[in-house]
Amino acid sequence: MPLFCKQCNSRRLPEHHEAEKQTMWLCKKCENFVDMEDTIIREQTDEERQEVKRKLKEFEKTINFQDEKMIRRKGVN
Repeated sequence: MPLFCKQCNSRRLPEHHEAEKQTMWLCKKCENFVDMEDTIIREQTDEERQEVKRKLKEFEKTINFQDEKMIRRKGVN
């Protein structure tokens, strides 16, 4: 598996694409997609970058974590 980029030695992340019906690995620093044989397929397009940013903003709006309070249990040694 191509976990690290050959060009910049940074970590790659898997992304599944419905159009190609395969999982490609994206280097966040070089913005290149590679396949399982570690050959560069293409670069990430501006549209894909904008879609990822849009999904991230949408996710940040929908999450609602409650702040947990530290409660000391009484009667426990």
